[in-house]
Amino acid sequence: MQRKVMISCAVTGSADTPGRNPAVPVTPPQIAQSAIDAAKAGASIVHIHVRDPQTTRPSMDPALYREVVDRIRQSGSDVLINLTTGPGARFVPGAEDPLQAGPGTNLKPAPERVRHVVEIKPDICSLDMGSMNMGSHVFVNTPTVLQAMAVAIRDAGVLPELEVFETGHLLLAKRMIEDGHIGRPSLFQICLGISWAQPATPEAMTYMRGLLPPDCTWFAFGISLHQFPMVAQAVLLGGHPRVGLEDNIYLEKGRLAPSNAALVDKAVRIVELLGDRVATPGEARQMLGLNGRNA
Repeated sequence: MQRKVMISCAVTGSADTPGRNPAVPVTPPQIAQSAIDAAKAGASIVHIHVRDPQTTRPSMDPALYREVVDRIRQSGSDVLINLTTGPGARFVPGAEDPLQAGPGTNLKPAPERVRHVVEIKPDICSLDMGSMNMGSHVFVNTPTVLQAMAVAIRDAGVLPELEVFETGHLLLAKRMIEDGHIGRPSLFQICLGISWAQPATPEAMTYMRGLLPPDCTWFAFGISLHQFPMVAQAVLLGGHPRVGLEDNIYLEKGRLAPSNAALVDKAVRIVELLGDRVATPGEARQMLGLNGRNA
């Protein structure tokens, strides 16, 4: 039986990629237009980070988030909007004293990390479910901070997307669901291929899928050259794929992606070649139980 498959598009991310691919959007108008174009290509969800328009570096400015969301909504697009809460978790130990924060540290308290979500009330927001080494720094998400963020997200009426980079993150997410910090049914995103976390392999995705709560909806993605193989793997295992310039700046080997829409279009073709069909934003809203939320 043909299945409806949702495609999420991670539009820009926070990595230092604009200098490597000019298609990576930076300003609010660019980010919003890229999200709108991705939706026209078949994405039912767009995952949004914002950047400082002058430096291209990641930003936590609520005004930038508000402008992006307003531009998408004013366009008439009904695509589901998923705002990140990842910024504010980076710690770099000082070279002389590891107890002192070194350059690049951006640790912020839980209320500041979710302030834009509480104010804007998007359909969805991400919640990174644990700590890990990431490149040369540490990505810090302690259970206490995650609980505070989860409660604020829940009270704002926003659906958290539980991003799990390894199995310990998934187990913590399940405990927080059991304890009532996160509601049911839950939404998971299996993140594969990030350095020093779960690899982007069929075996890793299958293993993590087996640990998920039985009543959840789940997405998965692989970064860089693993993006499209993991699209196929997610569909085959009954999940939903994520693509986008946050995770991968190439359309194929040696060829930079000209847009987020091009990456979504390729994912659409994979879904359809595997015999399923792509869900519309309206269908995605119904599948995720978002009808009437924040109305």
